[in-house]
Amino acid sequence: MRKIQLKELFYDLQTQMIAKLSTNRRSIAHPGAKGDASELNWIQWLKDYLPKRYCVDKAFIIDCDNNISDQIDVVIYDQQYTPFAFKQDSVIYIPAESVYAIFEVKQELSKEYIEYAGKKAESVRSLRRTSAPIPYAGGFYPPKPHNNIISGILTLTSTWTEPLGKSFEEHITSLPDIQRIDIGCALQCGSFKVDYNVNPIAIEKSTQEESFIYFFLKLLMELQKLATIPAMDIECYARALDSI
Repeated sequence: MRKIQLKELFYDLQTQMIAKLSTNRRSIAHPGAKGDASELNWIQWLKDYLPKRYCVDKAFIIDCDNNISDQIDVVIYDQQYTPFAFKQDSVIYIPAESVYAIFEVKQELSKEYIEYAGKKAESVRSLRRTSAPIPYAGGFYPPKPHNNIISGILTLTSTWTEPLGKSFEEHITSLPDIQRIDIGCALQCGSFKVDYNVNPIAIEKSTQEESFIYFFLKLLMELQKLATIPAMDIECYARALDSI
């Protein structure tokens, strides 16, 4: 039987992504354009490799009470039980019920950007999410409770001498609950996954060589744990109309 080296395939994917983001950083002078290019690279990569049940876009998140989040660089969301995302030209509005995960994309991992990503997470987690009963042949399943929305940060490198060392740990664990960052990747340095369900808080980290694939596989594991998103209560959104 022929064999294939999965590890080498994973490393090749990481090399490709680092090359793309490093080229953007060197060749694009305007900070906004550089950030846009990085976001598009992450979005396209996740679209290519995540299971097709997940949608990935840059978007604003909205709720049925007319509240709106900050614009989120990368949103992983569902369109099976929350069947509509509003698109106005290149701007996308996604119902809060549909969101699995959100990510802030920056060039570097730093105290400033960790705090910034935490505030972005708060703007989404503060929104109201509905949950409707799900009909089946024998009746209705009760409304499903909402899971925590996964929050993360994606960068090329880190500003710290020890990229995921003590300073990083202090800042990532000091965020308020609603701003917590669950997972992240600094491509040239390493990736991390934070477990807030233990005391003290535990932080798992990858090696530098396996930062990209570690992040992706850990993200897949977390998405699997969330299973299917709860069904949104469409009637709550319909009440925005005068006729309903």
